[in-house]
Amino acid sequence: MIRHRRSLTDYMNRLLSEGRAVFTAEEAERTLGVRHRAFLDAAERLQRRGMLLQLRRGFYVIVPPQFATWGAPPPAWYINALMAREDEPYYVGLLKAAELHGATHQAVMEFQVVCGKRLPEIRAGRNRVVFYFRRDMASLAAGVEGHKTDTGTMEISSAELTALDLLRYPQATGGIDSIATVLPDLGGTIKPERLALLSRAFERPVVQRLGHLLEHVGRDDLAGPMQERLRSQGALRWTELDPQAARHPDFTPNPQVRDAKWKVVVRRVPEPDL
Repeated sequence: MIRHRRSLTDYMNRLLSEGRAVFTAEEAERTLGVRHRAFLDAAERLQRRGMLLQLRRGFYVIVPPQFATWGAPPPAWYINALMAREDEPYYVGLLKAAELHGATHQAVMEFQVVCGKRLPEIRAGRNRVVFYFRRDMASLAAGVEGHKTDTGTMEISSAELTALDLLRYPQATGGIDSIATVLPDLGGTIKPERLALLSRAFERPVVQRLGHLLEHVGRDDLAGPMQERLRSQGALRWTELDPQAARHPDFTPNPQVRDAKWKVVVRRVPEPDL
């Protein structure tokens, strides 16, 4: 058995000293030379003391003393290892990625991850990790980049991919006003040609909405190559900037704006939070 549960504690402290915050049951049992039941007993005691979390069956996250009041370290400490455990491509995206790129106007209430598998959200202490599904992850590879963390690296969406995703997953952003608030800060790191290249992997209405919003917030310079690529695919059909507003009785049937350039119908003009 694990003697006085210190062996597992020492193992955890050694991992933290090496810059690791996660381990699996199999790793701990092999290193400590204990049976599975003995490991589970020790792990359960440490979980009750708030020193350890089990995020998935057999996958544990260490809670260092400085994060005791939060109940867990930041998701950036363990997301890369967790997704390797799931054997799924992923990237940290949406408002969380926008924050990492310097767009800090909007408070990020959840750690947002895009991946190729439908996964339930995770509650880890005060942290909430939410997963958004994208089937064709391989088509986005050019828009994913490494980001250094305190325990290694994690994958995040580039500024260009982040901008497109904000329009593809509006439910994750707080709405059109929030997106219009984030885009000006994000725009400083967007490269127009890369944006146009990545736009090929997105539905045309998403690209139309992003183009309209970029021009609305004064970043016409970013949208030109994307529009050229979009129009090369054939004539555009009209789309709603905010499909939710289109269903709201206060905003129908008369739109405030009909953007003929992007073929976007605007029921209510976005109001960025300045």
